[in-house]
Amino acid sequence: MNTDIGPVEYIVLAFPGNRFKGEIVPALAELVDNETIRIIDLAFVRKDADGSITTVELDDMGEDEAGGIGQHGDVGGLLNEEDLLRAAESLEPNNSAAVLVWENAWAARFAQAVRNADGIVLENQRIPYELVQAAVEFAAANNEG
Repeated sequence: MNTDIGPVEYIVLAFPGNRFKGEIVPALAELVDNETIRIIDLAFVRKDADGSITTVELDDMGEDEAGGIGQHGDVGGLLNEEDLLRAAESLEPNNSAAVLVWENAWAARFAQAVRNADGIVLENQRIPYELVQAAVEFAAANNEG
């Protein structure tokens, strides 16, 4: 078993009106190709106008539908139907979502060093973009005068 694994994260990205834009796939592929991340699993959920839910694993998608992302690593098998249905519960009707699980490959060596030193993560949070942007704007406004 490979113990040199970086932190693993997941995200559920909603697309109102089922409008998924293709520019996401090349940006994600670039992260994989640069070995910044390793995709562990990727699936899609859709809630129709009547509330019915459809789930699709990347393995079940055709190459055209998947946009070539399946070529970027050994993807699949971690998310199950229950995970996808839980993600779909938060969707409004006529919306879809991508559920992505990835390893932060860039941090694998650091994470292993922390484990070797018996380090323990006490807190780990992602700071929302809006909060960072507000802080940057605040700092810029206060440094102008």
